[in-house]
Amino acid sequence: METFAEVRDFVQERHELMIDEPFLLGFECPVGDQGRKQSIFMAEIKADDGRRFLRVETPVVPLEDFDAEKCLRINLMQRVGYLAVGDLDSVAFIKLCENMPYASLDGEELEYVVNHMAPMADRFEQVLEYDSDIA
Repeated sequence: METFAEVRDFVQERHELMIDEPFLLGFECPVGDQGRKQSIFMAEIKADDGRRFLRVETPVVPLEDFDAEKCLRINLMQRVGYLAVGDLDSVAFIKLCENMPYASLDGEELEYVVNHMAPMADRFEQVLEYDSDIA
């Protein structure tokens, strides 16, 4: 995949989009066997040198519910994705993110990232938010 349009086509074939904007997609990914879902967002970002990346992210918990030191310790252990802070409806949220360069992006890799990030974020959410499904 070399463009966001190609990403959109690929994602639309597999998921029902809840957000479909020129450079932003959003959908819910089913996780587990209890009907839980995890929101996944994708956006195109550019580096200072002009290289384009696909950012895949999912909200985990409000920042106020989480210790920043734990975030850094978890980041050290992550193999896919990293924890960051971003706003969601004007509330600071811990998010699980992954930046994927278009230069090596294909459908198999994108599905791998989504299928690993969604359940991981949901597990964090269940532990930290006592089984609620906020994202």
